[in-house]
Amino acid sequence: MPAHEINHDKTPVRLFKSDFLEFFTHVSPVTIVVMWVPVIAYFIWSTANKLGSLSPWLIPAGVVLGLFLWTLAEYLLHRFLFHFKPRNAFQERLSFLFHGVHHYQPQAKTRLVMPLALSIPLAGLFYLLFWLVVGQLIAAPLWVGPLFAGFLIGYLAYDLIHYATHHFTMRSGYWKYIKRYHMAHHYKNPDGIFGVSSPIWDYVFKTTV
Repeated sequence: MPAHEINHDKTPVRLFKSDFLEFFTHVSPVTIVVMWVPVIAYFIWSTANKLGSLSPWLIPAGVVLGLFLWTLAEYLLHRFLFHFKPRNAFQERLSFLFHGVHHYQPQAKTRLVMPLALSIPLAGLFYLLFWLVVGQLIAAPLWVGPLFAGFLIGYLAYDLIHYATHHFTMRSGYWKYIKRYHMAHHYKNPDGIFGVSSPIWDYVFKTTV
């Protein structure tokens, strides 16, 4: 399907012949909340148990830093993974499955948040990265839980904001701004404007136009 083509039908196009594989391409925003909120709570709780009354500021500081790191990850993933330039038919198919289908059919409700088949492995990779860099190289293992919790909060906010920009009316303030900002990515400049929950890194890397 041509990259510029847009299908406004809300009934999702089929991606796989197999019903089993097709099932994993659909996800509700409720599902990701039910999945990730307990994980976030666990990492905060487990760190709090280790800290006791020692350095109570570590958890909120780690969560805020994790949120900030997510904004960068959101930008880099969207720009370089979801919008990578395919060089052959296999890569074109992969690109369409990863993100192209969303640009082709932006109003399909069950394909607006990241499917668990993708988000769970990515979360595992990022946790491993936090563990290696922060827990091992920097030797600050108590920071790993709060950082990862903040990172997951950022991811969850991103996915829910993304869903909202496509399906909720946002009439004022930041919500109106971010909806218009993301719609510009879909309908004016799919090769730029990569921020979804925040435009900060588009300004840093000059991809706002």
